[in-house]
Amino acid sequence: MKLGRFGDKQRLIAAICLLLVIGFAVTVVVNYQVSKSAIRKSMVANELPLTSDNLYSEIQKDLVRPIVISSMMASDTFLRDWVLSGETDVERMTRYLREVKDRYSAFTSFFVSERTRTYYQTGGVLKKVSQDEPRDAWYFRVRAMSMPYEINIDPDQANKDTTTIFINYRVLDYTGRFIGVTGVGLTMDAARRLIDTYQKRYDRDIYFVDRQGLVALGSSAHAQGSDIRKSPGLNDIAESILRKGSGSFQYVQNGHERLLNVRLIPELNWYLFVEGTDDEAMSAVRSTLYYNLALGIAITLIVLLATSYTINRYQSQLEEMATTDKLTGLANRQAFDVLLAQSISESHRTGSPLCALMIDIDLFKNVNDNFGHLVGDKVLRTIARAIKGTLRASDILCRWGGEEFLVVVKNTDLDQAQVLGEKIRHVLQSSGVLYKATRITVTASIGISAYHGDDTPDRLISRADDALYAAKAQGRNRVQLEAPPVPHSTQPTDKGNS
Repeated sequence: MKLGRFGDKQRLIAAICLLLVIGFAVTVVVNYQVSKSAIRKSMVANELPLTSDNLYSEIQKDLVRPIVISSMMASDTFLRDWVLSGETDVERMTRYLREVKDRYSAFTSFFVSERTRTYYQTGGVLKKVSQDEPRDAWYFRVRAMSMPYEINIDPDQANKDTTTIFINYRVLDYTGRFIGVTGVGLTMDAARRLIDTYQKRYDRDIYFVDRQGLVALGSSAHAQGSDIRKSPGLNDIAESILRKGSGSFQYVQNGHERLLNVRLIPELNWYLFVEGTDDEAMSAVRSTLYYNLALGIAITLIVLLATSYTINRYQSQLEEMATTDKLTGLANRQAFDVLLAQSISESHRTGSPLCALMIDIDLFKNVNDNFGHLVGDKVLRTIARAIKGTLRASDILCRWGGEEFLVVVKNTDLDQAQVLGEKIRHVLQSSGVLYKATRITVTASIGISAYHGDDTPDRLISRADDALYAAKAQGRNRVQLEAPPVPHSTQPTDKGNS
């Protein structure tokens, strides 16, 4: 009857889950049809500008950060005082530049002095800049400009001419007099990786264009240095973009309408271009539809599996609670009765020997009295593990009650069982539990009986129990085999205290 009710529950759960799937699918499809047009308009009108705003926040963190670092260096009192004091300790400046580079994870950091025209970098003095050297033209350009800094892409002479985005920041003394140029560099590879990260994150084509219309930093579709005036489709609106500087635009390229949002990044003096297509927007909506359908089915299946698992788990826990001793995790007497009956039936059928070992912990009451029941429980758990460690996988062990344990060993005669009993006794005697500064050790008395062809489980256990009390009567901490068969007596036996 219980199994029938359990089956009914499973069928009810499956029916509910099926209804959930159908209801969820219908809701998603209807919602898709109703809102498809509105979603398209919303994505076309709002999604690209919102992406541009989010990107601006990302850029301020990733690309504008070198500008902030360079500004900090240009206003650093240490740098200005060091220059004004005569630039006498080069190692101090080198150490300062190295600290900036390491602390802010820059690719390079530098300072060029106006007084000595010395180029300092993290490895020491790199060179003297000269107006006659074309590669030093950047310095004299920055020296002459009115803006506080520029962003320049040049080979880094201090790092094997690696193409680098430099932030060249003018340094002024306390009276406003120009005393040099400082800044940090970000490699082009690192910048391109940032662009790739943005594109993957927002699933849009993202690139930067300077005020002359040249791509300053771009993707594979918009190579660095390319002119937007010569890009197919984009060339028709390039002048309008550069004139307006920001806004939403549309153009056709290779038969596809492309949507473009442009905004100026004043810190970089570049335009941020974010592109997408209407097809991409609708593809995302369809993907969302399929995803929601799949998610609804998956969630429903998970609910089904979780509910089924919970019921089965609850049933297993009930069975485990009914058959397992809570303290030690061993089989309890109820489970042991079933296992013992099966073992006796097998021994009777095959003629193989079978023995029972009744184990009682000597004077265990003293442990509880002296150390408390919680410590006593810990000792019992330790004893259970120790006994289990001496047994085979086919042997049966249960907690019989209190401090008594019962073992049934298959294919084992009395002599072999006695050897096992001695092993268990020695293991228990050498085991112990450390409580504060005291090591608690115990001993055990063990009684052993062998199965005879007409034995019942009660008679087999009773003889092991008698042997156990004989072991206790002989001084405890010993193994005692069952006594030879004697005529059955109905008189009760005084077994004394354990």
